[in-house]
Amino acid sequence: MMHKIVVFLLLFILLSCANSQPRRPINPKPSTTSFQKSVEASKRLIEFEESEILRFISRDTILNYKTSANGFWYAYNTKIDGQTTTPKTGDLVEFYYDIRNLKNSVIYAKEELGIRTYKIDQEDFISGIQKGIKLMKVGETITFVIPSYNAFGVFGDGNKIEMNTTIISTVTLLNNKN
Repeated sequence: MMHKIVVFLLLFILLSCANSQPRRPINPKPSTTSFQKSVEASKRLIEFEESEILRFISRDTILNYKTSANGFWYAYNTKIDGQTTTPKTGDLVEFYYDIRNLKNSVIYAKEELGIRTYKIDQEDFISGIQKGIKLMKVGETITFVIPSYNAFGVFGDGNKIEMNTTIISTVTLLNNKN
């Protein structure tokens, strides 16, 4: 009797494993064409924003803009020469700033935004300004022209800044508590 049970179990195991089929996904893979369309749309948006920024910069006869390796443009309103240090990761800085659009219309005035205290690279803030503050010395004022992908991106700020909006911000570094 034991012999029959063992044979039955062996046959059952062999037969149940012999016909295993891999399961097929319920949903097919997403097409790469939608991804490619998204990439192409992003490239067109970046090209458009950069051409608008260059047009704005070319009309500004007062400031001399430089291109940053971090994807924004900047110009010194007030520059301090000398051996003073610039903020680095972990420093606590105080600054005031405003936000304007490419028509130079004020979106948020510096009085509305007030003095901002910010810990370098350890808080969520406008990406372009985060990187730009690292270029500044206490007492300097810099105007940044920041494309949407370094500002508020495809969502805007949920209030006054719409999606894909290039911003201009004039920042004055008041204090660096390193």
